Amino acid sequence: METNVFIDQVTIQVRAGDGGNGCVAFRREKYVPLGGPNGGNGGAGGDVYLRVSPHLNTLLRFARERHFAADSGEHGRGSGKQGRCGEDLYIDVPPGCVVRDKTNGEVLGDLTEPGQTLVVARGGRGGRGNEAFKSPTRQAPSFAEKGASGEERVLELELRLLADVGLVGKPNAGKSTLLSRISAARPKIGDYPFTTLEPNLGMVRVDDLTSFVAADIPGLIEGAHEGAGLGHAFLRHIRRTRLLVHLLDGMSLDPVADLLEINHELAAYDSELAAKPQIVVLTKQDLPDSREMLSLVREALAGEGVEVLGISAVSGVGIDELLGRIAGLLAELPEAEDEEPLYVFRPAEEDPQAFQIRRTTDGGYRVRGDEIERIATMTDWTNQEAIERFERILRARGITEALEAAGVELGDTVHIGPFELEWQW
Repeated sequence: METNVFIDQVTIQVRAGDGGNGCVAFRREKYVPLGGPNGGNGGAGGDVYLRVSPHLNTLLRFARERHFAADSGEHGRGSGKQGRCGEDLYIDVPPGCVVRDKTNGEVLGDLTEPGQTLVVARGGRGGRGNEAFKSPTRQAPSFAEKGASGEERVLELELRLLADVGLVGKPNAGKSTLLSRISAARPKIGDYPFTTLEPNLGMVRVDDLTSFVAADIPGLIEGAHEGAGLGHAFLRHIRRTRLLVHLLDGMSLDPVADLLEINHELAAYDSELAAKPQIVVLTKQDLPDSREMLSLVREALAGEGVEVLGISAVSGVGIDELLGRIAGLLAELPEAEDEEPLYVFRPAEEDPQAFQIRRTTDGGYRVRGDEIERIATMTDWTNQEAIERFERILRARGITEALEAAGVELGDTVHIGPFELEWQW
């Protein structure tokens, strides 16, 4: 029997598409004796985006699918035909998804609004065909660029539920039934503990001008703050709500003890949870025994200054009063702030031609620089003319001079990107 488990933290791997190779081709037309180069460019690889879907409220799909890749670009062709660009890949995530780069822990984005997108991997640039290298001094180039590789990243996704109101209580207190009554959400409901295995979100409309988002949090039991039952994974999400509606089962033998037990679990996990505003509600007021219990509970909590409302999600008794009370409190409460500040990573703009030279453990040299490493990757090392072009680029950018100043000698190994080159100048 498969158990549905709420997934709120996952690791996925994304890979953008590679760029297509440029083409080496020459015109071969009748009556055109000196046909020039006409190899087309390769198409760019597709980017990978994360996109917020309002129809999702869990990361469950990523428990089964963790690797995603965008399409690569097509290679260029003769007659100046450019390869088709790879299609971008959009991966849908729920609102409240925080995206981190697993390698360095940097926050790449905080996705909250439906339709919001975040590019997480850039596709490789398409290689230029030999037509692009034609010049007055080089009229028949016989080389082309290879397509650049697409970015590859390992991402950590964390779901932070975006709800104004959290419905809390013991299992079978009626949280899911209430949510189905006051919103369009249709959670699974049954007469047994832990019917709710994942939080359900619902938009509640009080009137034309007032609405809020409510979430039924899976039932909490004694020891939830230590991981007992289903509580531990969901206590973190209660922190992000502004108001708690604490539901007590009207048919419980001791609703007051239930209230104290759950509040103890909240405080044991985080003292700030116990300080959140609460509305205490006794459910199942359509039953005579529950109606009698309401008076007893109110009397028991009167000395604590706790107001207790009575409702029936089945008959609708007390629902309008509850919604009005919730709306009134939300209007007085400040907007929710995240429990930790999110600093979204933005790479600093650097000179694309900047480079560094370091000695390696094998006595060689390592040239680092985004642009020169990309050019090395796109160079066709089987083509002598392409190699000569790369040598000219090294000279033009001062890399040759810098290597000589660093002490490079004939026969030394020079590493550029994934390539090992033997110094011959």
